[in-house]
Amino acid sequence: MKWKVGFFIVSLFFTACSEQYNNNELTIFRYNESAGISTLDPIFARDQATIWATNQLFNGLVQLDNDLNVIPSIAKNWHISDDALVYTFSLRNDVLFHDDKLFNNGKGRKVIAEDFAYSFNRLLDKNLAAPGAWVLSNVRSFKAESDSTFKIELKNPFPAFLSLLSMQYCSVVPREIIEARDFNRQPIGTGPFQFQLWQDGVKLVFRKNPNYFERELGKRLPFLDAIAITFIKDKQSAFLQFILGKLDFISGIDASYKDEILTNKGNLQEKYMDKVTLQSQPYLNTEYLGFLMENPLPLKIRQAINYGFDRVKMLKYLRNNIGTPANQGFIPLGLPSFSKNLNGYNYNPKKARQLVLTAKLENGFDANKEIILSTTSSYLDLCEYIQNQLQDIGLRVRVEVSPASTHRQMVATSKLNFFRGSWIADYPDAENYLSLFYSKNFCPNGPNYTHFKNKEFDLLYDKSLSETNIKTRYSYYRKMDSLIIEGAVIVPLYYDRVLRFTNKNISGFESNAMNLLDLKRVSK
Repeated sequence: MKWKVGFFIVSLFFTACSEQYNNNELTIFRYNESAGISTLDPIFARDQATIWATNQLFNGLVQLDNDLNVIPSIAKNWHISDDALVYTFSLRNDVLFHDDKLFNNGKGRKVIAEDFAYSFNRLLDKNLAAPGAWVLSNVRSFKAESDSTFKIELKNPFPAFLSLLSMQYCSVVPREIIEARDFNRQPIGTGPFQFQLWQDGVKLVFRKNPNYFERELGKRLPFLDAIAITFIKDKQSAFLQFILGKLDFISGIDASYKDEILTNKGNLQEKYMDKVTLQSQPYLNTEYLGFLMENPLPLKIRQAINYGFDRVKMLKYLRNNIGTPANQGFIPLGLPSFSKNLNGYNYNPKKARQLVLTAKLENGFDANKEIILSTTSSYLDLCEYIQNQLQDIGLRVRVEVSPASTHRQMVATSKLNFFRGSWIADYPDAENYLSLFYSKNFCPNGPNYTHFKNKEFDLLYDKSLSETNIKTRYSYYRKMDSLIIEGAVIVPLYYDRVLRFTNKNISGFESNAMNLLDLKRVSK
């Protein structure tokens, strides 16, 4: 859809910027952020709203494609040493910072390797307390060897390091702009769009960067003229704006409009099929139940719980089929190392009852004793569903609900014997998931909330960190995943999916399992 210059957002371009636009029509992509945005500085991009916004404004050395492969961005190529410790990046020579009056003649200057050295030092600056400083925790040193060569040395091999560099935390920023003004509110980057206007609680506007370095089929990106972000807090009101055509995109599903737009099978309601495009894809989030492995329930009881409820029906009736039943392991669907061949747990009540009976006879398990399952109100429906189905196999489960903050704290300090949990990927490598079961990561010093300890698992984990061959590393990951499932350390519930709704006049709208918003190839 084309919008005339008289439209109010376009009129802001004339009043907020000295640069004049001769176009009679502009294509503006509009979406809403109900939670708001507090900063546009990439080193503070810890939540989805900020990541989405900063992804339009900044670039790093590398980026992820739709299949979560690491591909070039400002670095046109790189070399990794044989010991997997030294990464040498060769930079493009055609990447410019956005135009700004603080640069010579108001024109954005070329990005050089020293800009990355400055940006990384800034990320590590303890005075700034950037939440993403951990990304460089395994880095021994980094330096600009020349204007076009940037070298990073690691303390220990870490195959997922390139994935970490794709995060917004590692974006390149210009020293002279940061030292001259509030970068949170008036950022300058290298991205396909550049900052234009920010009215608190009302709107945020980015406009096309005419000097962006990436091209598609010979045509310079991006294809859109601008992005306008609104901040409507009520999700039902935002949904109505979308249906009226005043927003181009909404992400996820909210209870306030779930049944209005989706059938109970997770498909688009017929009345919207000619107006709305639905995209459904894997999202790197595994929902699960975890057991504390210090004085745990008997193995056969943990296995019985895994077999004792129907994941397919659970998703159908409680989540509108938004998700995939987790019948494999902890590594989620969407990661390249996910294996459909891992034999997890399917619904088998007969086998579950037999396991309970065996546990009574062999372990003296008292089936009359309540098993306490701890959760939050958001997942109460799932836990009550499991509670009712486990009753049919002879297990008594009591569901205890705590505030989300209390629950997180108790999980993080291993004070819950049986708890509902979820793990969303920080970066797209299975190591991020398997680190939850490495014995050296016992909480509170790490994310091993179950206190699982297994020598074979630890050995495989250590070997995977120094393995540069992808196929071999994936084989280690899959074996570790199978050990977790064999030991019934967790109860995988489902692998999440993300739903994205766009208007029919939007094309080129793509994403990946990290749910990244990339608008540079979108047309309207």
